[in-house]
Amino acid sequence: MNIVFSLDQIQEVAEQIIASNPKKIILFNGEMGVGKTTLIKQLCKSLGVKDATSSPTFSLVNEYQTSNNQTVYHFDFYRLNKETEALDMGIDDYLYSGNWCFIEWSEKIASLLPEDTSTITIELLADGKRELKLA
Repeated sequence: MNIVFSLDQIQEVAEQIIASNPKKIILFNGEMGVGKTTLIKQLCKSLGVKDATSSPTFSLVNEYQTSNNQTVYHFDFYRLNKETEALDMGIDDYLYSGNWCFIEWSEKIASLLPEDTSTITIELLADGKRELKLA
């Protein structure tokens, strides 16, 4: 799936992503500031998360509950120094929980990831729009 969008279309984009039935572990790739966290916040909202969402840059993971009792984990591994830090926090328990896992900076834990994932890559275009590729 390829989508070119502006940020005011983010709700529709999130709904299209969910409707495409991606794997529950989604890796988010893109430069700093391209909108990965903004998209994840909208995905959480589209899944029924009512609580405020924020980037887990310092905590590494935030946990949210949806209105139908699903759990959503949002990871941000930007500040991770070694894969062993992810192991210490119990990353395997999260990844194999069957819950939604949205992971930013997944390249920092590449060897720990299961094969059964979806990947969203976001690129900022010259006109300010974003190009999203879901694989």
